[in-house]
Amino acid sequence: MVPGNITKRNSREPQVSATVLQAFGLGGGKPTLFDSGLINRSWRIDMPDGGRFVLQRVNPIFPASINGDIDAVTRHLRNKGMCTPLIVPTQAGEPALIRGEEVWRALTYIPGVARDELDNTRQAFRAGALLGRFHSAVSDLDHTFSNPRLGVHDTAAHLENLRRTLASHGDHPQYGRVAPIAERILALAGRLPKLPLSNKRIVHGDPKISNFIFDPESDEAIALVDLDTVASMPVILELGDAFRSWCNPLGEDSRETECSVPIFEAALSGYAREARDLLTDEEWAGLPAATLTIALELSARFAADALIESYFGWDSSRFRSASEHNQLRAVGQLSLAESVRTQWKTLQTAVNAAEFGMY
Repeated sequence: MVPGNITKRNSREPQVSATVLQAFGLGGGKPTLFDSGLINRSWRIDMPDGGRFVLQRVNPIFPASINGDIDAVTRHLRNKGMCTPLIVPTQAGEPALIRGEEVWRALTYIPGVARDELDNTRQAFRAGALLGRFHSAVSDLDHTFSNPRLGVHDTAAHLENLRRTLASHGDHPQYGRVAPIAERILALAGRLPKLPLSNKRIVHGDPKISNFIFDPESDEAIALVDLDTVASMPVILELGDAFRSWCNPLGEDSRETECSVPIFEAALSGYAREARDLLTDEEWAGLPAATLTIALELSARFAADALIESYFGWDSSRFRSASEHNQLRAVGQLSLAESVRTQWKTLQTAVNAAEFGMY
């Protein structure tokens, strides 16, 4: 598993104790910190015998029991023949190590490349196909999740949180910059279409493109990683989240971006090849609306955290504060949402072509 690039360690970065390594049978391993990931801290562990693993200090927003959910889903995927990271149990046979307030887990390592954005339509097709295989593979898994992630894509709740944050953080030094962004978000939110949300299925929960591992030689999408978010929810929300990530050619750290129609078409085609019959006609038709909704929802979350400054990780080498980084992200997702709205008819035509096998 490759959560992202690796950075050199320095004295201010968190360290991995020998006790934690030994708890997973990884004593003697050399930890190297990955520099990506907004939520969990992750290290690659290089063993003396040449073996590699991933060690993560799990963010406390996730309950320790989520590791049991990950174990159930990844073992099911493996049994279906899919490449997937697997939980490495502790020496005591537990899926995670709990040390005081810290939760640690180890996973098998999948070599490959993680991307922050897609470079071409071929990659989009293969990402869509992998997500389709994932959804198809877990469609018969009978599992009750310990972390239902209620409200994770409750767009109305996220928009209301933005309104409350504006009302309660007027004294924030960046308020004058954040408020106009929030006003644009809320104005577009007033025109959001309804989504078909009746059918719940097991989903990855965070299908941004950086959670896909690609083979560096064939460019094939080979595995989905970072499974803290596995849950049961309407699959259309998963797909909206995927497309708002994949179809943004400039990534989340760009102020001006737009939805790439060729990437959207290719991703739809790949998904349809593997899971065309998994979606209802209503769900297929709702995909542009889902892409718009999730982009705007994420914009609202970034805008709120530009004032709260407590949730999303941020790049201190490029920005003076979490607020400044989150403002950029909020504007980027808002620009993406506005682009989806502008290209609405074209995206609907692409959905029809994918659903009925016209590509």
